[in-house]
Amino acid sequence: MLTVAVTIKLIAEVALLALLGQCLLGLLVTRSRRPHNFFHQILRIAAGPFVAFTRWACPVFVADSAVPPLTLLMLALVWLGATILKIHTCLQIGVHLCR
Repeated sequence: MLTVAVTIKLIAEVALLALLGQCLLGLLVTRSRRPHNFFHQILRIAAGPFVAFTRWACPVFVADSAVPPLTLLMLALVWLGATILKIHTCLQIGVHLCR
């Protein structure tokens, strides 16, 4: 169970950092230059499956501009849940075994 919690937490962290990096890079690069920016494309590819899942899970009336913040919120909740599961598992098996 610890491996599952650590794996889910790691995937959520990578996706969260990709979304945050995409957001920060979006502040630095103009809207017309974003499709040509190599790093923005890499971050969009890394976060793309999670954004697509959120778009699929959301009702139709949710605007496309609201999907990335919802994805960020969803991933933050998944990360929090995985962290709680990891702490709970570590307390059950003993903290010395979680290192």
